[in-house]
Amino acid sequence: MQCNLNPTDCMSLSPDVLIIGGGPAGSTIGTFLARKGRKVVLLEKDEHPRFHIGESLLPMNLPILERLGALEQMKKIGVVKRGADFTYGDDPLVYRTYNFDRALGESPDHAFEVKRETFDYMLFENCQQAGVETHQKHKVLKTELDPGGAHRVYSQDTEGNEHQWTPRFLIDASGRDAFMAAANGWKRKNSMHASAAIFGHFKGVQRRPGNNAGNISLYWFPHGWLWMIPLQDDLMSIGAVCWPEYLKQRRGETENFFWKTLALCPAAHKRVVNAQAVAPVRVTGNYSYRAARMSGNGYLLVGDAFAFIDPVFSSGVYLAMNSAEGGVPIVEHWLNGERREFASACRRFERRTRTGLRAYSWFIYRFTSPAMRNLFKAPRNVMQVEQAVISMLAGDVFANRNVQLRLILFRMIYSVSWLMRLKESFFARRRRLHNATLTFNDSENVI
Repeated sequence: MQCNLNPTDCMSLSPDVLIIGGGPAGSTIGTFLARKGRKVVLLEKDEHPRFHIGESLLPMNLPILERLGALEQMKKIGVVKRGADFTYGDDPLVYRTYNFDRALGESPDHAFEVKRETFDYMLFENCQQAGVETHQKHKVLKTELDPGGAHRVYSQDTEGNEHQWTPRFLIDASGRDAFMAAANGWKRKNSMHASAAIFGHFKGVQRRPGNNAGNISLYWFPHGWLWMIPLQDDLMSIGAVCWPEYLKQRRGETENFFWKTLALCPAAHKRVVNAQAVAPVRVTGNYSYRAARMSGNGYLLVGDAFAFIDPVFSSGVYLAMNSAEGGVPIVEHWLNGERREFASACRRFERRTRTGLRAYSWFIYRFTSPAMRNLFKAPRNVMQVEQAVISMLAGDVFANRNVQLRLILFRMIYSVSWLMRLKESFFARRRRLHNATLTFNDSENVI
């Protein structure tokens, strides 16, 4: 339900729930709460549809989309993704595919690739249809947190008018803006990992054959890793996630630097010989961070507003939507006056969220290491370890104990592989930690 803040058209500026941000996390939690009969207001600083990177979803997104009532619409706008393939050498035809249907447990056997502006808009409209009052191009200026939960939020609409909100509960779903964490000094840059990305959309890129045409392709190259994500209408999202020290070398036109970067990975470059960019090539910092706190009396941080990690395993949208759905009982406890249950639910929710983040972070920190490359190149399904890794790629890391135990075993195998390549491994780790100390500005070194 779109509203222009006219008092005769809108609910009170004191709703049950106020959500900052209209991305996947905000739209998801807003939909579920509205369906429970709560009066929900959502403030989005931009206007849908708007560009966003991160087009590859995980199989574990699908059950959430079904509960949202958006799965059938998803099928219309997405490309079926049955797995992920990893290329190790210079030959584009020599790669290993990890299909989701081999995962442990009962995670779906496929996911989707989708343009994020289309996907986010779909979730936003679904949120409106559920009865959420939405305001686009409406910027939150500041929040005043009250220890007892009587928070105040100040915002500005498109005409420059300022508004004061006094919700019963406040949700920060502001994505990588991490609005409340940044404003309150809770945001902590990850000292273990940092990267930056250069990416764009292209036509004329060679796809994988047959049922694998919608799979995401991942490549290692000397300065990081590359992705290729097939989208509808012959579009291919291509990006390079690089060490900041490499992107600091960027000179001249961004697109020229992108093609030079792609040429450093012959296997990927051979798939784009006839490709043409259909939109400007972009650059962004991909710094990992976490907030020092996730919740408090009358507020909750969900999705990237709490934590952001490198996108190598396409976990971002799933983690955002999963945390959004998981946050619904917490909000309900508060609104129902169940303070003890609220505090207990917050603790469980944070432990569960951090469990998933740790599972992905461990792999991400080591993804470019020689030991990890070797294990992905020649996997062995000893005690179903390879299948557990596929389950991780599918997003099944929170409650599947069989997966969790086998991922522990994988870590032990990795440690042996790391020691067998001690010199290479040591220098790779040192490079990663060095880059984690660097900062990168998106407009840096363009002439």
